[in-house]
Amino acid sequence: MKKTILVTGGTGFIGSHTTVELQEAGYDVIIVDNLSNSTADVVDGIEKITGIRPKFYQIDCQDKEALNTVMKENKDIAGIIHFAASKAVGESVEKPLLYYRNNLLSLINLLELMTEHGTKGIIFSSSCTVYGQPTADNLPVTENAPIQKALSPYGNTKQINEEIIADYIHSGAPIKSIVLRYFNPIGAHPSALIGELPRGVPMNLIPFVTQTAAGIREQLKIFGNDYDTPDGTCIRDYIYVVDLAKAHVAAMKRVLDGEGDQIEYFNVGTGHGVSTLEVVTAFEKATGVKVNWAYAPRREGDIEKVWGNVDKANKLLGWKADTPLETVLRTAWEWQKRITP
Repeated sequence: MKKTILVTGGTGFIGSHTTVELQEAGYDVIIVDNLSNSTADVVDGIEKITGIRPKFYQIDCQDKEALNTVMKENKDIAGIIHFAASKAVGESVEKPLLYYRNNLLSLINLLELMTEHGTKGIIFSSSCTVYGQPTADNLPVTENAPIQKALSPYGNTKQINEEIIADYIHSGAPIKSIVLRYFNPIGAHPSALIGELPRGVPMNLIPFVTQTAAGIREQLKIFGNDYDTPDGTCIRDYIYVVDLAKAHVAAMKRVLDGEGDQIEYFNVGTGHGVSTLEVVTAFEKATGVKVNWAYAPRREGDIEKVWGNVDKANKLLGWKADTPLETVLRTAWEWQKRITP
């Protein structure tokens, strides 16, 4: 019998790709999303890729009664993958209460309902932001690196949510959780039927690169060229969104099989860092399209360099992110060409 997984934020960038991978791995998927940062036609894209239309509820995870109704109507939910959260660092500085209310209350509602309905496992979408700027002796950063003071309300909600899950399990809650700390997800499904669709001006590098290449944005700004890195620009660990989605499938299997501790933490990245300038150069090489870019002053809150040690995920989840960067950047460009008017 197929197991059913509830995916909150399932029409978003990572949620939609994870829904595809769950369905292709044999799971039934129920999506909950309030469409605050996505559109309902993403469900059509998922169906075109997999041939299966996931059940979709347009509700907000802050609405506990609506969530409860979903779980009452679908009594066979075996596990939850929780993506639904506000995620823009800059906006979180401007609207901290919105971020604390949405990101904390949504998780609390889910944890309470899991216990009520006997749902055993939850995969939580966390972030490498919990590490802040690791010291040189902590690079590549491992899961045991110190958790540092968050640089934004968004980052703080990730830290607090990790603590909420740990405290709830410590209290004796009969659930199991895997916390996945992502690095920087990029790219799109190779079909170009789903991808990253930011509203307004993109906050992330790759959509800004592709929109500039497509003529939607006049110029890409690279913030800072005087960092302590080989070319002076910031370094990040960029992971293909499809590889990231597959990590969730592996984590869910581990949770449902009852392997490991009641709460576990995994870095999810490629294991090596790439600079902003290297990404732009790789995009131009992969696509043959020149990007109009210029250096700009450093941006407040940007971390200089961070990339992950992913040995734990490679070993215990049996998973690895190994899609070449240029291949990933081509998928982002094919997606951009499809959605550009």
